[in-house]
Amino acid sequence: MPVNSILGVFAKSPIKPLQEHINVVKECSNTLIPFLEAVIADDWNAANQYRDQISQLEKDADVIKRDLRMSLPGGLFMPVERTDILEVLTHQDKIANKAKDIAGRIIGREMSIPDGLEKSFLAYTQRCLDAVDQAHEAINELDELLESGFRGREVDLVTKMIQRLDRVEDDTDAMQIQLRRDLFKIEKQLNPIDVMFFYKIIEWTGDLADLAERVGSRLELMLARA
Repeated sequence: MPVNSILGVFAKSPIKPLQEHINVVKECSNTLIPFLEAVIADDWNAANQYRDQISQLEKDADVIKRDLRMSLPGGLFMPVERTDILEVLTHQDKIANKAKDIAGRIIGREMSIPDGLEKSFLAYTQRCLDAVDQAHEAINELDELLESGFRGREVDLVTKMIQRLDRVEDDTDAMQIQLRRDLFKIEKQLNPIDVMFFYKIIEWTGDLADLAERVGSRLELMLARA
């Protein structure tokens, strides 16, 4: 077998670009907080600027995603399963897409957060982003996991991170239920179309935590296979 063919069998680790991707995804989604603060303050100039940042970061994440997909070999001796990397990448990318969708919909309709729900909606959004941050932490331990051969202290550390991620996602479910109840109490005072769209924004925001949990679930599967 030619030397180049032999070398091609050994795949370059995809961990670093996967980590680079989650770093951009985290920055993209976390920009929702200052964006929402600007919306609540009725500062649409600032809100538009934050929306542009979110949109640009989502595009940056797409570039990393495409590069990783194109460079990810299908051959032997990958440090982790190719399908696992692609699944994690897909869920990570959907987080950035969802953040862009949330900001775009709010800007497109110049949606205001209903009076009395501003603090609870911000707290709910932040808790959903806590899940993204936890997924980010776990993915950024992957290189250490690889070095340890998926054994020892690093496995215990990542396992605990995934467990915390599950608890955060449970919190967001409870907060979403309460937020929907609070909106239901006042929805007759609001424009029905605005109410419909705000219910959708609540759902999309919860998707951030759900997608982060899927990242953790796929990572857990990777650990089980190692």
